Amino acid sequence: MTKEYGVDLCMKMDAIKRFFGSQDMTVGNPMVELVKFSIPLLIGNFAQQLYNTVDSIVVGKYVGDGALAAVGASFPVMNLLLVLLMGISTGATIMVSQYFGAKDRQNLSRTIGTCLVLTFLAGIFMMIAGYFGSGPMMDLLNTPMDIRDMSVQYLQIIFIGIMGGAFFNIISGILRGMGDSVYPLFFLLVASILNIFLDLLFVTQFQMGVAGVAWATIISQFISAILCYMRLSSMKSVLDLNRDTLRLDRKLAAKLGRLGMPAGITQVIFSLSSIVVQSLTNSLGTQVIAASIVVMRVDGFAMMPNFTFGMAATTFVGQNIGARKMDRVHQGTRDALKIGFGTSILLTLCLLLFGSNLMHMFTDTESLVALGVRGLRILAAGYIVFAGTQILMGVMRGAGDTAKPMWISIFNTVVLRIPIAYIWAWLTRSEQYPNGSPDCLFASLVITWVIGFIITAIVYRKGSWKKKAIVEADEEPVLSENLANI
Repeated sequence: MTKEYGVDLCMKMDAIKRFFGSQDMTVGNPMVELVKFSIPLLIGNFAQQLYNTVDSIVVGKYVGDGALAAVGASFPVMNLLLVLLMGISTGATIMVSQYFGAKDRQNLSRTIGTCLVLTFLAGIFMMIAGYFGSGPMMDLLNTPMDIRDMSVQYLQIIFIGIMGGAFFNIISGILRGMGDSVYPLFFLLVASILNIFLDLLFVTQFQMGVAGVAWATIISQFISAILCYMRLSSMKSVLDLNRDTLRLDRKLAAKLGRLGMPAGITQVIFSLSSIVVQSLTNSLGTQVIAASIVVMRVDGFAMMPNFTFGMAATTFVGQNIGARKMDRVHQGTRDALKIGFGTSILLTLCLLLFGSNLMHMFTDTESLVALGVRGLRILAAGYIVFAGTQILMGVMRGAGDTAKPMWISIFNTVVLRIPIAYIWAWLTRSEQYPNGSPDCLFASLVITWVIGFIITAIVYRKGSWKKKAIVEADEEPVLSENLANI
């Protein structure tokens, strides 16, 4: 009996170890592998959105609509300076997934070491530039004076502690590239719970206002970053983190730059366009600013499947491109689209049915709630097609083609969204909205999403992205016994 119990316990421990370990997506049923990888990722994205949302709920309920608008008005500036992280993270996920799929331990370890060094350097730059640039950027945005100082205060605190968020996001991307979406989820849940507790403590008990929300965010991100690094350094059976690998490898850094630069440029363009649109939003008044940030918070939950399955597609395709299994790439793409569309439809229906209830979580101002519900109903038409766009772009990125998603995003953002938003605003000026209807902010997004999906589908069908694998130009991979027998 004791022997049987011991065998059963060992089998359970092995199953737990396999579940929490790196996931080799080059074998098994593609849909099963995608779902298994995506569930922790989806929960993690939910937790990320939740603790961002709690920030807004706490500020809106306990400080006021002006403070809510101040936090929302600061996001375009944050996104602009996070461009370096976007580039590093994109390049890291692609390279790590392909080297992991190719069973190349040496290049996998050196790539991770190079990513960590680049993250440290980028974090120092963002901390300095963000702290001293917050005030001038908010002035450039024509931020209303009643919220300007709160926005600057929030931004400066966030950038003081940007290093924690930087390392958490980069290391999470590295772990996901190796098929590990469970541990990043655990660490994000820890950060989310801690962030919610600190939000309530700093704002409701210490009366710290938007500064309290900012401090809660950076403290929780530092904790999650430390946990992520501990997990990464413990994976000795898969990679080596030592003095030889924790350095800047110029060849690998160049590859990271080539793969990550398009994503970085896309982020710059997106952030600049957000700043331009934020300037339009600011011209519509404080109430529209507050309504817009609430809509974006609720909207984030509907968008989660889109980004989740896009990231899952990147890892799945990266590993299978590295293993040179194109049949699995095509099957995985079809399965990811089925999962993405189905989940997005379900969440969109939920948001339409319960949108008003969600708005009341942020504010008791009925006019603001009505404005937000109207915005959600307009956006609902575009959620499903956006899921297809993100998955197909994730496939192309996983294959190593980051340029095409960049050009599509730039076209959608610069050529379509900004002109449509401003023209719509100009055509809808009225006594109630002298500078244009708030509908311009949401309708311009929907039009952009629909056209973007059509363009992305055409580019995907042409298939030139299949020739961008980074492992093809390398020498035969250096196999380790652990990687070879995963």
